[in-house]
Amino acid sequence: MAAVAIAHRGDPYRVRENTLPSLRSALDRGADAVEVDVRLTRDGRPVLLHDATLERLWGYDRPLADFTAREVRELTGGGVPQLREGLAQIQATPAARAFIDLPDPSAVPTTVAEVRDCGAAERTYYCGGANAMLAVRAQDRDAEIALTWTTLAPPRPSLLAAIRPRWLNYRFGLLSADLVDRVHADGLLVAAWTADTRRTMTRLLRLGVDSVTTNRIDILRKVIDVSDSSRAPGT
Repeated sequence: MAAVAIAHRGDPYRVRENTLPSLRSALDRGADAVEVDVRLTRDGRPVLLHDATLERLWGYDRPLADFTAREVRELTGGGVPQLREGLAQIQATPAARAFIDLPDPSAVPTTVAEVRDCGAAERTYYCGGANAMLAVRAQDRDAEIALTWTTLAPPRPSLLAAIRPRWLNYRFGLLSADLVDRVHADGLLVAAWTADTRRTMTRLLRLGVDSVTTNRIDILRKVIDVSDSSRAPGT
C-alpha cells in the first residue's frame, strides 16, 4: 500500500497556512489528506489556527480566545476559516481526508461534534498528544486516532488500551527501521512528521512508514509516486 501523503496545514510554502486557499492548493497538488489545527474562539467556534495567538500570521498579539468568531473574521478578512468551511473544502475532493491536530484538549468536544454534524466523520482522523486523544476517544468510540509520540520509549500498554490509536505519529528524526518494525509488530501504523526534503522523504518510505506529513506536498507526491513505480511488478 502506498504511503499516505499529508499536507501540513495546507500548502504553506505557497499560500498562508490553515486557510482555505492553502487547503485547496494542497489538494490540487495531490494530497491524500490535509492536516489542520483547530482551536476555539471566545464564543466557542472551532476555527483553523495553529498558534494560540493571531500574532505570527495575522499581526494581532492577542490570544485567539479573546475574540469571537465574527471578530476573527473581520480582523483577518475572512482568512481564518471555521472548521466546517475547512471540512467542506476537503470533502469537495473525492477520497481526501481531514487530519485534525488538536493542540488544546479543551477544543476536543466541540471539534468532534462539529465533524459529526458536518457528516465528515468517516473522512476525518485526529492527531495530538495523549490528553487530547483520550478526550477524542471519550467523545467518539469509533474515531480514527494518530497518537503523537515524541520519545523512543513505547507508550504504556494501558495508554494504548485507553486511546486505541490506529497510528503512532512520530517526528521524522526519531524513526529507524527497528522502531518502524516494532510499531508494526504491535499492530499499529507509523506516521512521520514533518519531512520537507527529498532525502528525508525517500528515507522514510524505505523504512516502511505508512504516512508522511510535509510542508512540500508537491515534492512528496512525486517521491511517493516514484517509489511506488519502482516497486511495481515488471519494473
